[in-house]
Amino acid sequence: MTLAAWFSFATICTLGAMSPGPSLAVVLKNTLSGGRSEGVKTALAHAFGVGTYAFTTAAGLAALLTGSPMAFMIIQWLGAFFLTYLGLKALLGTAGLAEAARTEANSSYNGNGIRSGFLTAFLNPKLAIFFTALFSQFVSAQAQLGEKIIMALTAALIDAAWYLLVVLFLSHSRVLGVLRRRAGQLDKVFGLLLVLLAVRMFI
Repeated sequence: MTLAAWFSFATICTLGAMSPGPSLAVVLKNTLSGGRSEGVKTALAHAFGVGTYAFTTAAGLAALLTGSPMAFMIIQWLGAFFLTYLGLKALLGTAGLAEAARTEANSSYNGNGIRSGFLTAFLNPKLAIFFTALFSQFVSAQAQLGEKIIMALTAALIDAAWYLLVVLFLSHSRVLGVLRRRAGQLDKVFGLLLVLLAVRMFI
């Protein structure tokens, strides 16, 4: 891959990472609930999930998913159920922003940023479609393993960089203080957003 081709590839990955969706909602919620450390865990785990999808797509998994409606549907439903679970937890106020705001420290936060970050990415079948379309433009039949690894790492590092920037902004003491005062309302907003995204996946 030439440098110009890599730059084009990286630009598309950046636009994909910056597009709002369930990943942004989960990173925001975990940062507000568990603080900067939990947000960083979520961002890095999400990036690992993205990198995993990118590499398996380059290795041929995307062909299986797009060629097998049953496999695609199973992953799609698992992703939708996971988003519904996260959304309902937020709407019911269990282990969400409102609970975090009632405590003096973040130590009571019982969420798992690593798990939710990774699964939000890995159980999103749209990533398979996205990387299938993207890799088809840049990966040739003669592409070596090293080239595929570089492309997967590029996608993962860009994803990590974007969400780490989001986490650093949100975890600033002044910003976080204002958002926590609105914790109850934000719980409902994030919860509704996640449920709506899950409904879109079901449809």
